[in-house]
Amino acid sequence: MLRNTSMIEIFHQFRNRTNRTFANVLSTENFCLLFDMRLLHLHIYLPFLCLILSLTCLWTCKQAASPEQDLQQLWEEYQAFQDFQDSLRKTAWPVYSDSVLAVERHLQEGWLARLDDLSTDKLSEANHINHELLRLLIADRVFQLSYQSHLMPLNSEGGFVSGILYSLQHAPMETAIDKDRYIQKLQTLPAYLDQQIQLMRRGLESGKTMPKLIIRKSLDIIRSFAETSASESVFLTAARKDPKVYQQLLPLVKQDIIPAYQELITFLEQEYLPTTRVSIGASALPEGKTYYEQRVRFFTTLDISPEEVFDIGQKEVARIRGHMEEIIRQQEFQGSFDEFLHFLRTDPQFYANSPEELLQHAAWQAKRAEAFLPTYFGHFPRMPFTVEPVPAAIAPNYTGGRYSEGSYDTHKPGAFWVNTYKLETRPLYVLPALTLHEAVPGHHLQIMLSQEQENVPKFRQDQYLSAFGEGWALYAEYLGKEAGMYETPYEDFGRLTYEMWRACRLVVDVGMHAKGWSRQQAVDFMASNTALSLHEVNTEIDRYIGWPAQAVSYKMGEITIRQLRQEAEERLGESFDIRAFHDLILSNGSIPMQSLKRVVHQYLDKY
Repeated sequence: MLRNTSMIEIFHQFRNRTNRTFANVLSTENFCLLFDMRLLHLHIYLPFLCLILSLTCLWTCKQAASPEQDLQQLWEEYQAFQDFQDSLRKTAWPVYSDSVLAVERHLQEGWLARLDDLSTDKLSEANHINHELLRLLIADRVFQLSYQSHLMPLNSEGGFVSGILYSLQHAPMETAIDKDRYIQKLQTLPAYLDQQIQLMRRGLESGKTMPKLIIRKSLDIIRSFAETSASESVFLTAARKDPKVYQQLLPLVKQDIIPAYQELITFLEQEYLPTTRVSIGASALPEGKTYYEQRVRFFTTLDISPEEVFDIGQKEVARIRGHMEEIIRQQEFQGSFDEFLHFLRTDPQFYANSPEELLQHAAWQAKRAEAFLPTYFGHFPRMPFTVEPVPAAIAPNYTGGRYSEGSYDTHKPGAFWVNTYKLETRPLYVLPALTLHEAVPGHHLQIMLSQEQENVPKFRQDQYLSAFGEGWALYAEYLGKEAGMYETPYEDFGRLTYEMWRACRLVVDVGMHAKGWSRQQAVDFMASNTALSLHEVNTEIDRYIGWPAQAVSYKMGEITIRQLRQEAEERLGESFDIRAFHDLILSNGSIPMQSLKRVVHQYLDKY
């Protein structure tokens, strides 16, 4: 290992300055590991040194006098580390060397220990939220680092492969610095792909692998990148804004990047697929039961077991099924429930004839949704949103719609992505619910209001918890019923289909990952209870296989929010103000469910 004596001397100088320094968390050995020049490039080495020294100074120079100051000091250190990582991502891909991850683990474990030692009795409500959220995030990161989840970097939507696309597709190209960063990321992309190959190779050795099914899905996405000509490559999308940069990078894409993707394909086909697991459940992983239980608690932000989630799911499925059957009776449909689903999946009246028509319908629904916002909300985000198709490269395995977050820093508007792949599987009757969920008052409203929070730590502005965000978006679908968004019985059935979809997730996710269900069992359960197209049922089930427990967050979050609203309505009676209630729910950004409950209860106790 290459060691720099002056670096060690600097480390000891800072360590000896005080009895309580950042060096208590970072050992000399791990400090030295950081600077193994065989692992880190110079542009990573120097900023990391600056980060370590600045955090050391921060800890050394600030003597906390109270739990609130202790907490603030801790989140400032945490934020400095997050900012450092964000700055690196602008010019470099993540580094997953053992030395770098060992240092991060020491940092995260040190923060976690300090959080647990901190007295919370006299914290303000804002700092209670800061403490609970920070602990949730840090504890999860400690678990992920300990479990080595990075050895399983693919999922049915591409995992890190799709992450590359997101990173490059909307890269700014306005300044010389922007262009240099873009060029540098493309130049180092082949090395990043090779790093992922090495990680997956280690995953094979340790038993931490993705199922064959997920790898085959990922290969479909990877091939789309490898088989596209360099001149049409998505890696040059941003570069087309500058002909000079485009011409400079065209040979790089052709000679280095596309061959690197072809090497990734060769590895997955010839080495990974033949030896990875056939089983689909997380329970098949080393310590799989513990792993899945932790994922359930993290994604729901509740102290709940997979078995409890499964039971709630079954009850919700039965309740929603009753509402769906009532609509069928009202339509005097002559046939069974399954036959009604077949009618919805096959009748041409429910489907667009072109991608443009589908996008136009989605845009119209979005404007309709905006019309009722002032009745239900007192605060709105400044950022607008657009309606766009899901990028073609990832559309085949992608969900029906998704929200792409806006940014005040890069001036990027929010985007409601609509999947225009296989139009015969994208029914129009679900568009109102999908729009309410992904655009307003769902993800766009909630996420952009969170970014506009003032007088909160930065990590609060940028944070997204699935239980809160997805729970809110599913609640937004329900709110559309009150607002009159569902104009036909079919659209209302589409709303129930989406709610049933999320209820089914509670059952099938736990079924596959904890109860030994086969993929076909999960597909049959969802297909027999929702009007989702069979294509979408299959892509959704594959998504759950590749992302254990994330799917259970939606319904658990929505149930919590609806229960809080019911409690508020019952306690306040005629004094209940729907606009004030919604503004309260969204006022703190994305927070754990236990924090949200306390916020609402304190609000109610004032009356």
